[in-house]
Amino acid sequence: MPQHAPAPRVCPDCDGFATAIITTGTHHQDGSRTTTPVTCPTCKGTGTTTPAALTSSTTGSGGWSV
Repeated sequence: MPQHAPAPRVCPDCDGFATAIITTGTHHQDGSRTTTPVTCPTCKGTGTTTPAALTSSTTGSGGWSV
């Protein structure tokens, strides 16, 4: 049977739209608008996140400190 990879989780902050182009309100000499790309700080522009269980930092001793 084929094994399917699980679907990646969509970033809750940007809903998968990781990069947006914002117009600054000014124009270039040729009349085109000046734009600035902005990426989502949570997913860093990927549009997906990893489950919290996979991103927890443990010390190698199962997370327990002595």
